[in-house]
Amino acid sequence: MRYFIEFSYNGKAYHGWQRQPKAITVQEVLENALSTLLRETVSVVAAGRTDSGVHATQMFAHFNTELPISELLVHKLNAFLPKDIAVKAIYKVQPQAHARFDALKRTYQYHIATEKEVFLYDYAMQLTLPLNVATMNEACQILLDHTDFECFSKTHTDVKTFLCNIYEAHWQQASQEFIFTISANRFLRNMVRAIVGTLINVGLEKLSLTGFENIILSKKRSNAGASVPACGLFLTEIIYEPSIFLEKVS
Repeated sequence: MRYFIEFSYNGKAYHGWQRQPKAITVQEVLENALSTLLRETVSVVAAGRTDSGVHATQMFAHFNTELPISELLVHKLNAFLPKDIAVKAIYKVQPQAHARFDALKRTYQYHIATEKEVFLYDYAMQLTLPLNVATMNEACQILLDHTDFECFSKTHTDVKTFLCNIYEAHWQQASQEFIFTISANRFLRNMVRAIVGTLINVGLEKLSLTGFENIILSKKRSNAGASVPACGLFLTEIIYEPSIFLEKVS
């Protein structure tokens, strides 16, 4: 039977989601916990692959087992896992449900601290220069007019297409932070951090709106802005068709 596991993690201590030969990752820790408690080898497939240092307030992954799932499994997993990974729920799902390919929408947020703040240091980019947020939001509307985002993709990746449908993109100011929210059906590797870096150039008035659109049209990563630090990036929401979920089991 197939199950979805919903969880969150602080990515500071991890070299991203995906297993690596000589580095600790979220996937490795979660698989080890499930395998230990279920007493069989468990492999999980996540909705996405976050990079080193990126956080997730909501992530889903699927796994298969024919063993009965105890209603206490979430409690046992949270007792077993380190403090920077938290399991929220486990759902029985349709047999062919796929955590990655069946995701309809993913949402990320990026945080920029506008003042030096020690309690945001690990969870936001520190930038005290003034930003023209109104112009940055105009640039966000330009993103909605395009689907090919090769210019924001890490080079030499193994993707077959650079096409993404962006559903929303906007900046808002909250207390001592600027928060960028972006939703799409899929994201390219390093895409959000490259978009934010380029939008910051717009906000600093180093890049015009026409220049921003020309970067998209160029399809060249070298024309876009630098990638911002991973610490400020959070995967915040993943949406599926409700019919995928059969029942919450733990």
